[in-house]
Amino acid sequence: MNKAKIDRINELARKKKAEGLTEAEAAEQAELRHEYLAEYRENMKAILDGIVIQEKDGSRHQLTQKDHSPVQ
Repeated sequence: MNKAKIDRINELARKKKAEGLTEAEAAEQAELRHEYLAEYRENMKAILDGIVIQEKDGSRHQLTQKDHSPVQ
């Protein structure tokens, strides 16, 4: 996400606190936040996919996704 879009997110956040947003501005803010979070999640996943665990015996393995089964 480019700096101009991040600046616009911050500008809308400040305006929301100060005086409120119009419906169009609120929709723009929601869309920009959605785009920002999607890029953030994609970047975080790429970082986590690159992590390698090295055991004491010297063996190395990729970090694996944890099972999300419900806790009982």
